[in-house]
Amino acid sequence: MKLTEKMSYLKGLIDGLEIDSSTKEGKILLQMSEVMNEMVIYIDDLQSQVDELTELCEILDEDLGMVEEDLYDCDCDCDCDDDCDCDCDCCDDDDDDYEFDDDEELYEVTCPTCGDTILLDESIIEEGSMNCPNCNELLEFDDENLTIEDIEEMISEE
Repeated sequence: MKLTEKMSYLKGLIDGLEIDSSTKEGKILLQMSEVMNEMVIYIDDLQSQVDELTELCEILDEDLGMVEEDLYDCDCDCDCDDDCDCDCDCCDDDDDDYEFDDDEELYEVTCPTCGDTILLDESIIEEGSMNCPNCNELLEFDDENLTIEDIEEMISEE
């Protein structure tokens, strides 16, 4: 039996008792009945909201699962898992995690838009430009116009 049905049954019992509302006890019982009825309505409304949110969460979970499959599942026939060592394009996760060699000279660049500091190696600077990983602002590098003093200043800062 649902809570609303139980409350309806209880109200029927109270009405059947013909409680005298002029006595202290009668006033208390009738007021308690009204408060309980409001609580049942409120709880029923909350339960409806919880059910709706649960359904939405299940839909979102299914959608997220499909997105995860599209992003992370391997499309090749190599039967890879997360620790794949094969050289196929769909399993090559090293593209996003660029690692610098220990012997490489690194340059520190500050994005003029967001102020983010970025470490670059010479190959990135030779490309001439890149997008800031923080704000996506196009950063352009022109090392052809550097003077000897600029290079000496960069060396002395290290």
